[in-house]
Amino acid sequence: MSPESVDLYNTFLAILALLSLAASVGLLVYRFARGREAALSLLGDSAVWLAWLVAAVATGGSLIYSEVIHFIPCRLCWYQRIAMYPLAIVLLVGAIRREVVVRYYALPLSLGGALISIWHYLTQTFPSLEGGACDPTNPCSAKYVNVFDFVSIPFMAGAGFIVISVLLAFYVRTERE
Repeated sequence: MSPESVDLYNTFLAILALLSLAASVGLLVYRFARGREAALSLLGDSAVWLAWLVAAVATGGSLIYSEVIHFIPCRLCWYQRIAMYPLAIVLLVGAIRREVVVRYYALPLSLGGALISIWHYLTQTFPSLEGGACDPTNPCSAKYVNVFDFVSIPFMAGAGFIVISVLLAFYVRTERE
C-alpha cells in the first residue's frame, strides 16, 4: 500500500473508533435518561450482532495492519489479538444461535482485552512504564499509528473492546427480560 493509502486507512479506522465510542456513550446516556426499558427496546437482540460486527471489523483491521501494511505486532498487540480474534467467532455463533450464555464467554474476553489495551496505550503515552518485558527491537511503546495526535492502534483496539462490552451489557439486560 502507498503511504497515502495507509494514512487514509488509519484515519478511517480512527474515525470509526471514535464514532463507536461516541455511540456507546450515547447509548449509556440514553439508558439513564429514558430508562432501562427504552434502552433495551432500542437494541433488542441486535446488540450481539453489533458486538460481532465490531469484533469482525477489529479482527480484519488487525490482519490488514500485519499482513498487508506489514506492521509487526508487539507483545501487547498479540495479547489484544488473543482476546479479539475469538470474539469474532464466539459472538457470531452466539448471535446465530441466539444463545444467552454468549455473554459469559465474550464479556471476560472483551473486558480483559480492554484492560490490556489501556495498559498498552499508557505504555505508548509514557514509555517509561514499559519496563523490560517487551522486545527491544519491537517495543510496545512504538506508535505505528498516531491519528489526531492521540488515536493509536491500542486506542482503536480498546475502543472496540469497550464498545463490545457495552453492547454485551445491553444484550445481558435484553435476555433478562
